[in-house]
Amino acid sequence: MTIEYDITAVGHAIVDVLAPSDDGFLSKHDLHKGSMTLIDTHRALSLSEAMNDSEMASGGSAGNTISGAASFGAKCAYVGKVAHDGLGEFFSKDLKKMGVEFRTPVLHDDPTPTGRCLINVTPDGQRTMATFLGAAALISPKDLDEEIIKASQITYLEGYLFDTPSGRETFAKAAQVARSSGRKTAITLSDGFVVNRWRDDLLAFIDRHIDLVFANETELLALFQTDDFFKALRYLRGKTELAFVTRGAEGSVVAKLDDIHTIAASPVDKVVDTTGAGDQYAAGVLFGLTQGLHVTVCGQLGSLAAAEVIGHYGPRSQVSLKALATEKGLI
Repeated sequence: MTIEYDITAVGHAIVDVLAPSDDGFLSKHDLHKGSMTLIDTHRALSLSEAMNDSEMASGGSAGNTISGAASFGAKCAYVGKVAHDGLGEFFSKDLKKMGVEFRTPVLHDDPTPTGRCLINVTPDGQRTMATFLGAAALISPKDLDEEIIKASQITYLEGYLFDTPSGRETFAKAAQVARSSGRKTAITLSDGFVVNRWRDDLLAFIDRHIDLVFANETELLALFQTDDFFKALRYLRGKTELAFVTRGAEGSVVAKLDDIHTIAASPVDKVVDTTGAGDQYAAGVLFGLTQGLHVTVCGQLGSLAAAEVIGHYGPRSQVSLKALATEKGLI
C-alpha cells in the first residue's frame, strides 16, 4: 500500500485544563508533584472547581505529539475516543484545525463524558497531572482504521493506554497491522508510574512489537529497575533498533544498537511550563525520521520543539515549528 501518512498516533483523547499552582495546593489535594494520577468523576469535578485561572486546550500525550509533528509539516492522523459532548467536539475541531486526520467514531449510547487532564503548573515549571480518562479509556481495537495504519510510515503509541485492558488490546492490534504492512512502530513510555505498574507487560510488548522507544531518564531507570543510566540504556539498546531518551537540561541521548549520540538541550530563556516537553520532543524526532534525516538532526528537532513549548503555558507550540526549524537551518 502507498504511504499516505507520515505518522499516525494512538492515544488517550483528552482535553487539558491548565492552571498555575504551588506546592501547598498539591499537598492539600493529595497530588504527587510531577506525576500523573488517575481520578474519578467526583474528584475531577471538585478539583476543577478548585483550580483558578485555568486554560483549556485539546491534549493527551499522543495528541500533543501529533499536533507538533503536523506543525513541522508532517502528514498525520490520530486515533482516540471522545464522547458526543462539548469537550469532545472541542477536541475534534482543534485537532482537525491543525490538519490532522481524525476519524475515530464518537462514543454514542453511553453517558461517559470526554476525558480531561487537570494540570497544575508550579513556579518551577513542573506539571502535576490528575487525569479523568472518561471516554478515552473506552478505546478498543474496533476503533482502529486499519487502512490508515497500513498507509502510515510510523504508528506511534502512547504508553498511558497500558492502564486499561482495552488500551493494551488496541496497542497490540495497531502494532500487528503496522508491522505486517512493513511499517515502523514507536512507543512512548509516558510516565514513571505507568512503567512501574506495567513493567513486565511493557518489556514484553517492546520485545514483540516495537521498533522505536521514547522515554525520559526516570522512565528508563524504572523500566530496568536500576539507578545506573548507562546500564539501563545498554539494556534498552538490546531490545529496540532505536531509542531517544530525554534528560531535561542535560539534553537527550539517541541510542542505536551499535552507536550512541548525545544531543544538547536547545536554550530557553525561562522555563515556564514543562507540560508537553517530552511530547514535542517526540514530534520533532518523528518528523525528522519520516523525512529521512540523520538521527542526530532528528534529536535536534526534538530539542528545538521541546524548548519552544517549555517557554510558555500549554503543551503545544505557539509558533510554526516548520518555520522555526527552517530558521535554525535544521530543515
